[in-house]
Formats: sequence, structure tokens, C-alpha cells
Amino acid sequence: MKKFIFIILLAAPFLAIAQSPARDYTNAVLWQQTSGEYRALCFQAYNFARLSLKEALWADTSKKPNCVIVDIDETVLDNSLFQGHEIKKGLSYNPVDWTEWTNLSKADTVPGALAFLKFAASKNIETFYLSNRDEKDYAATLKNLQAFGFPYANDAHLLVSKGTSNKEPRRQKIAETHNILMLCGDNLSDFSNVFYREEKNTFDQVNKNQNLFGVKFIVLPNPAYGDWKKPLYQGEKLTDKDKAKQRLERLKNY
Repeated sequence: MKKFIFIILLAAPFLAIAQSPARDYTNAVLWQQTSGEYRALCFQAYNFARLSLKEALWADTSKKPNCVIVDIDETVLDNSLFQGHEIKKGLSYNPVDWTEWTNLSKADTVPGALAFLKFAASKNIETFYLSNRDEKDYAATLKNLQAFGFPYANDAHLLVSKGTSNKEPRRQKIAETHNILMLCGDNLSDFSNVFYREEKNTFDQVNKNQNLFGVKFIVLPNPAYGDWKKPLYQGEKLTDKDKAKQRLERLKNY
């Protein structure tokens, strides 16, 4: 009996983790909040963006006004406080909590984002903020951007989701009136539908477009969430525990 109790005590920490799948994200969020490497990667991305934007301007022959398109979450605004809030509640994501968070308009800036967009504005390059935040988040999102002085943070340049997470129609709408020099995002779907929405192999598509990364496509680090996670899961109406189990099963080892 004592031996049995001893085994249970040894296993207790692992059982606790298994019972709280949200804790799977603890390292990812801590890395975003505390590591110098996260900040360095963000600065690196936006430093490359500045250099590439200069080259794009030199080569520009379009008669349309120039612009860059940026995603918002984890591209120009840092939501790691929200992620930390959810983890401490034992959740991975709750839409009610997300609305509460966005309504605060308290997300900090992603390192390097504001300086880069101000640089673009100094070259008469407009910024379009293309986000999959809901329409109910619109006013608070605009307030958050304006509080930091993000250029072109106004009604004409903020495009949120209107019933679809597919950004392609909104990108095409911008392209009708503007010359898109660059796109910045933390998710490959921020650049093109070929990466996730056309049933193609993501690795193959990244390889085919490798010359665009760091040039026209600027990728920001986000280990916590994104379209990359969707192919991990099989089945419908999965619980957090189901997803945690499938994540473990998908790990490669030797």
C-alpha cells in the first residue's frame, strides 16, 4: 500500500499538468514576455523590413500610392498579458476574456513595430492595419493603436473581420487603390492564402516563396497560437484536453 501511495505521489505533478492543458503554453508565453531573444527577433524583423522597404521604394514604378499592410496581434500589438491571464485561469482561450482584454486597450507594442511604421510614414508610405479582430473590438483597437501614435491609425486604414477570417478579399481591396510594398505578420495567412487555405503543403509553399521572406513578407515570432496549430488536430468539438493529447502524439522523437 505504501509503495502504491509513493508511486501516486511521484506521478502527481505529471497528472496535474495533464489535467491543465493550458499549461502547455506557459513556456511560449514566458518566452515572449521575458526573453531577450524574442525582442531581438522582433527588432531583426523590423530592421530587415526597413532595409527592404528602402529597396522597394528605389525599384517602385507604380503610379498608385504606396503602402504596407500589417497584422495587429503579435505583429504590432503584444497580447501576452492576455495569454498569461488565460493560463492562470487554466484556459487556452475564452472569447469573453478576449473581449474584456481588447476593451482595455492596454496591449503594449511589439518591439520595433512603431519605429518601423513611423519610418514608412516619413517616406509617404501608408499603413493598413488588417486584423481578424471582430467588429465589436474595432473602437478599442483603434484607441489602443492611437494611444501609441501609430501612423494612419484611423477609420480609413483599419480593416477588421466582418464574418470571415480570410484576409485575401481585404488585401485585394487595398490593392485596387494602393501599391502594396510589404506585408508584416506573425501568421503565414497574413501574406497569402497559398500557405494554409488552398489545401497545399505549407512547407512546399514556404520553400517556393523563400525569396520573399525578409523582403516582401516580414514574419514576427509567435509560438503561442496561429494557423500552424490547426493541422495538428483531428476531429470535431475537441476539448482542451483532447488537443493537448494530440499535440503530445504529434511530437517527433527518435
